[in-house]
Amino acid sequence: MERRTFMKQGIATAAVLAAGNARPQTNEVTNMSNTESASSTTPLARRAYGKDGVKLSMIGFGGIVVSGEEQAHANEVVAKAYERGVNYFDVAPTYGDAEIKLGPALEPYRKDCFLACKTGIRTRPEAEAEFKRSLERLRTDHFDLYQLHGITDIVKDVDPVFEKGGLMEFLAERRKAGQIRYLGFSAHSDEAALAAMDRFDFDSALFPINFSTWLRGQFGKKMFARLQEKGMSLLALKAMACQQWPENDPQRQEYGKCWYKPLTDPAQSELALRWTLSQPITAALPPGEEVCFWQAVEFASRFKEITEAETAQLQAMAEPLKLIFSAA
Repeated sequence: MERRTFMKQGIATAAVLAAGNARPQTNEVTNMSNTESASSTTPLARRAYGKDGVKLSMIGFGGIVVSGEEQAHANEVVAKAYERGVNYFDVAPTYGDAEIKLGPALEPYRKDCFLACKTGIRTRPEAEAEFKRSLERLRTDHFDLYQLHGITDIVKDVDPVFEKGGLMEFLAERRKAGQIRYLGFSAHSDEAALAAMDRFDFDSALFPINFSTWLRGQFGKKMFARLQEKGMSLLALKAMACQQWPENDPQRQEYGKCWYKPLTDPAQSELALRWTLSQPITAALPPGEEVCFWQAVEFASRFKEITEAETAQLQAMAEPLKLIFSAA
C-alpha cells in the first residue's frame, strides 16, 4: 500500500510538505507492522529502492555489527537477521574485518539479499584493487549498490573521483560489466552531496537523517530537496544517534563501535527511529553495536508513523544536545 511521508518540524512547514509529497514510499506489510502488540517474529516491512521494483527491509544490517566478532557468532547474527526479514546489508573495507566476517555469514542468503559496499579511496588504481578485494572477501560476483564512502569535502572527496579516467569512470565500467547494479554515495556534508549529485545521476544517497540534526541543526535539508528533485532513493544513517560523546562518559566503552553517543533509553530510541522511518526514506542503518541493531529491528516491526505531538517532544529533546552535525 502506498503512503506519503513528510519531513516534520514540530508543525511542518509548507516547503517541507511540498518536498515530502514529491516521492511516496511503499510499505508492503503496513497493516502487520503498525501495531504495538507485534511479536518478536513480525517480519520487517520492505520499501521501494529505485524504480526497478527492488524492495529493501526498512532496517538494514551494518556490517560493522560483526566486525571483531567470532565467525560463528557472525554467522548466527546474520542468519537471525535474515529470518527477521532483513535483506539489506551494508559494509565497507574500513570497518575492521567486517567484510571478512560478513562474506561467509551472508553467503547462504546472498542471492536473496541486497549487498551494498563502499570505497573511501579517491584514485582509480587503488580503488580498483580494493574493489576486487571486497568482492573476494564478501564471496560475491557483484554488488547491488556501490558507494563513494563518506564524501565531506568537495576538493578532496568529489573533484578527484570525477577526473577524466578516474574513479567514477571505473565504477561506470563495472556497472556496465554487471559487477555493480546501482551507484550511490554516503555523505556527511550538504555541500559535498550537492556537488556529487550535480556531476552524476546516482541512484541513492546514504545520509544522516536524525531528529536532532534535522529539527534543530537544519542539517540535510538542501541535500534532501535536491535528492527529491532528482528522484533518488534515500538511505538513512544516525537515526538513533543522540549527540557527541561527553568527555569521560562512562558509556563510551560499552558502545565502542559508535563514534557518537547513541540514545540508550529504549523509549527515546524508538521515538527517534520512528521519526526517521516516517520520512520518505527506503531504509535506515542503526548504530554499529549489535544491541542497537536488534532494538531497531524490534522497534521497526511495530512501526507507527510519528505524530506532530511526538515530533514536538523530539524537538524539545534536541535542545540541550551537542549535535553531531549542523548546517549552522
